[in-house]
Amino acid sequence: MQPQIPTQLPPPQNWKTDLKNLLTNPAALCQILDLAPADAATIQAACHGFPLRIPRPYLARIQPNNPTDPLLLQVLPQAAELTVTPGYSADPLQEANFSPVKGLLHKYHGRVLVVLTGSCAIHCRYCFRRHFPYDEAQIGPAEWQGILQYIEADESIDEVILSGGDPLNVTDKVLARQVAELGAIAHLKTLRIHTRQPVMIPARVDEAMLAWVQATRLGVVVVLHSNHAHELDDEVQQALGRLRDVGVMLLNQSVLLRGVNDDAGTLAALSRRLFECGVLPYYLHLLDAVQGAAHFALPRERAMAIKAELAALLPGYLLPRFAVEEPHVGHRTVV
Repeated sequence: MQPQIPTQLPPPQNWKTDLKNLLTNPAALCQILDLAPADAATIQAACHGFPLRIPRPYLARIQPNNPTDPLLLQVLPQAAELTVTPGYSADPLQEANFSPVKGLLHKYHGRVLVVLTGSCAIHCRYCFRRHFPYDEAQIGPAEWQGILQYIEADESIDEVILSGGDPLNVTDKVLARQVAELGAIAHLKTLRIHTRQPVMIPARVDEAMLAWVQATRLGVVVVLHSNHAHELDDEVQQALGRLRDVGVMLLNQSVLLRGVNDDAGTLAALSRRLFECGVLPYYLHLLDAVQGAAHFALPRERAMAIKAELAALLPGYLLPRFAVEEPHVGHRTVV
């Protein structure tokens, strides 16, 4: 007799409960969303090295019995991930070349990026760091001190970007200490946090988080990652409102994805919904050429046609900059 797959969980009490209750079973995903069972062997193969991870709040926004739901397509392991595509690599941005100390990337003038953790609440199948060697880059107290010393020694650095994984997977106790230590470096002015967490698990924006955000002297910018208006329900809007109430600047980055948001109408709806939530569109990235994600890519000509169509639909302040990251260029290339 086959074991019963649980489809219901008790309501989470906090964001840590949501993290513990991630959906990681492809068969359970098909059962919960009333999808036709896919080839289990193929799904498991696609999960090898990059397993299924979906938070329950995000799962609740996916339309059942719809295999082309744009939220589902971002997280569903597919056979196409197993195709080896020429020109795609495990490290499309060659980040290993820009790491002077463990856990820190220094590619752009005036700012450094700290990979705080390899942990993330969700595994987006197009993620450019899906092959990133997080085990090798894992930072402990000694590495963190090395990062602080590097930043303190270079007065040209005025901004620190916390990334991952997702930096908000780190506990508030640790983040409060780390942010306080960054704030003690006199030449730093801005703390930027790149995160998908408030969209995936809105409960993450709780009083403990808001306390260390308010306590720092640094200007705080949260750069969200949302690709579709359906991700931004009322609970997400309320979480973003809590961040705005404590003075956080909210921006959004998206990725142009085939089948998810590859038309101007969908992108315009995303920009308008972001604005309703107090978030300004920032960048719309063309897909990074990471191995396993080629099925999400669009031809450059189609992307440029969408850009022109979108410009005709939106005012300038709601128009994200279409951009691509190139390994050896000291800034994002706007296209």
